[in-house]
Amino acid sequence: MPPETVEVRRSSRRRRTVSAYRDGDKTIVLLPAGLSRTDEEQWVRRMLDRLAAKEKRRRPSDAELLERAKDLSARYLGGEAMPVSVRWVDNQRHRWGSCTPDHGTIRISTRLRGMPPWVVDYVIMHELVHLLVPGHGPRFWELVEQYPKAERARGFLEGFSMAANAVPD
Repeated sequence: MPPETVEVRRSSRRRRTVSAYRDGDKTIVLLPAGLSRTDEEQWVRRMLDRLAAKEKRRRPSDAELLERAKDLSARYLGGEAMPVSVRWVDNQRHRWGSCTPDHGTIRISTRLRGMPPWVVDYVIMHELVHLLVPGHGPRFWELVEQYPKAERARGFLEGFSMAANAVPD
């Protein structure tokens, strides 16, 4: 896994608070302008640890992903799509998920971590349908649309992608 990109932003208006957030593939750490370099290093490490812990709490394990997939299949596909495994992967930069129907495996991009559960469920549902229907024809979309938040989740992912790829003015 490549080293994490961290951008430190100092503000003269910021006096005591330190905060951090993810912005695409990088982490932004906001610090008071008067903080020493030593304190900066300590705060950056602390904030990275806090974000990682928060994300770990929010990100289901591979076993939980498999259970979610089985539940989605039972609720919306009559239990017909039965994946052998569903797991998080770090190597998908241009896809939200992928599926190998011959092996019954589904991979979900870690870029989805921290997104609303209904968005992750939509991506799982999309890949579950690929276990039943190859390609993206009318039958495929008919099955995907069984998931009640499919359209909303697609819009969320499209908006996220547009914002992440936007070129600043």
